[in-house]
Amino acid sequence: MSSAHEKETAPTAAHIGLAHTQDVERIEAPVTWKAYLICAFASFGGIFFGYDSGYINGVLGSQIFINAVEGTNPIVKQLSESHQSLVVSILSCGTFFGALIAGDLADMMGRKWTVILGCLIYLIGCVIQMITGLGDALGAIVAGRLIAGIGVGFESAVVILYMSEICPRKVRGALVAGYQFCITIGLMLASCVVYATQDRKDTGAYRIPIAIQFIWALILAGGLMCLPDSPRYFVKKGNLAAATNSLSRLRGQDPNSEYIQVELAEIVANEEYERQLIPSTTWFGSWANCFKGSLWKANSNLRKTILGTSLQMMQQWTGVNFIFYYSTPFLKSTGAISNTFLISMVFTIINVFSTPISFWTVERFGRRTILFWGALGMLICQFLVAIIGVTVGFNKTHMGANGESMANNVSAVNAQIAFIAIFIFFFASTWGPGAWILIGEIFPLPIRSRGVGLSTASNWLWNTIIAVITPYMVGEKRGDLKSSVFFVWGGLCTCAFVYTYFLVPETKGLSLEQVDKMMEETTPRTSAKWKPSTTFAHAAEDGMLNVPAEKQV
Repeated sequence: MSSAHEKETAPTAAHIGLAHTQDVERIEAPVTWKAYLICAFASFGGIFFGYDSGYINGVLGSQIFINAVEGTNPIVKQLSESHQSLVVSILSCGTFFGALIAGDLADMMGRKWTVILGCLIYLIGCVIQMITGLGDALGAIVAGRLIAGIGVGFESAVVILYMSEICPRKVRGALVAGYQFCITIGLMLASCVVYATQDRKDTGAYRIPIAIQFIWALILAGGLMCLPDSPRYFVKKGNLAAATNSLSRLRGQDPNSEYIQVELAEIVANEEYERQLIPSTTWFGSWANCFKGSLWKANSNLRKTILGTSLQMMQQWTGVNFIFYYSTPFLKSTGAISNTFLISMVFTIINVFSTPISFWTVERFGRRTILFWGALGMLICQFLVAIIGVTVGFNKTHMGANGESMANNVSAVNAQIAFIAIFIFFFASTWGPGAWILIGEIFPLPIRSRGVGLSTASNWLWNTIIAVITPYMVGEKRGDLKSSVFFVWGGLCTCAFVYTYFLVPETKGLSLEQVDKMMEETTPRTSAKWKPSTTFAHAAEDGMLNVPAEKQV
């Protein structure tokens, strides 16, 4: 939230002294390795996001953990549906509230310091989870995951905001996709650790996977201490000197170079324009600005907020977290897989090696294109898994010699696993990174931190809802859908396919300031053809950025 003092001291485009510079399209700092490394490091936050989401899948299948939660008299083979639902979903619940809070903190104390604070909160949650072997295991794991979730909420919302604001526009999509890549690495590392500890006969079977979370938070917090904060944050706060220094470090150029001055002029001019449209108000008014404007205008704040929150909703609706949260107990129910931990680990490995494809495709074909074709590929795979399961797969079972459920057709189950793997490929190379990239690009600077926070909170809200209801959908005592649950995910992927065609704009190759202008002048289906005709800095020079009173918020 900007104060009245900030508005009085905020720099104007004229302060930059570049009224007659060339078009910003032709003057852009070359992307150095230093710039790559600085921008890419922030994506490391995805590792503890992915790890914290992924380790619980294996822990739920650990007999030692099951005994700690359910007791040993009588011995039970899996957590109850209510306990599964609570343990998995409580992290997402904490993250939902953390993401909402993060938007305000990112404007108050800066992007990088908000992430560092999130790391500290996350470490506290890890400590609480570690005491699961010393008493009430269920209470400790739930409380610890709730607190850790708040820290993950700070990180997941603000790292995307931070990366979007510091990355050069030519490689912004690829670098922000690196965040999703780190999430997949976190999921894979969690699977490897769980696989390595599954045969332990003590509480190390689940406490070791929990303890390793410490490493990721310490690396991220320590590294961010050495990095500059976002230049757009400093411009928003009216600190032009800090913005210049930050941009100079990020681009590896002298502060007085034309590269730095041109880019800074564009950021400042855009901030001036947006501040006229969205003047600073009270705390409540600043949040209300996210919902101003008409639903039918593509460039209205309301439309952008709905787009951001619905993008993250659609990403969760794909059903990917059903696989990464519940694949171990789900595969056990097939009666056809002897080592479900290994199959779950294979899924995470496919996830890791598929994601880097998006580094190239997102810049070559664009955000809208990969989301469109990704949704089509996912819905086909989901429906095939469901159809195979219902017709010849493990929905047809018999009782084994020891009373366990066994699949009648092991080949059909193997086919289902193959299509699940292909689904993961489509998700990891399209919707996984694509949704995160877009939410960092579509919001104007005055509401960007809150818009990204709301969008991330939407991700975690739907993550929570899916984590809560899924055990009841597939549990033997309730829905018992088994592989029929993939009809649900296939139907929701169909919604994502239609949604992308009608509502998702193309932002490839544009600066964050140009995205604002593009959404003002086009519709989602024509956005890919839009080309910038001028810059905000030139428009400010020519007196073209004065906003009529009736258009101001």
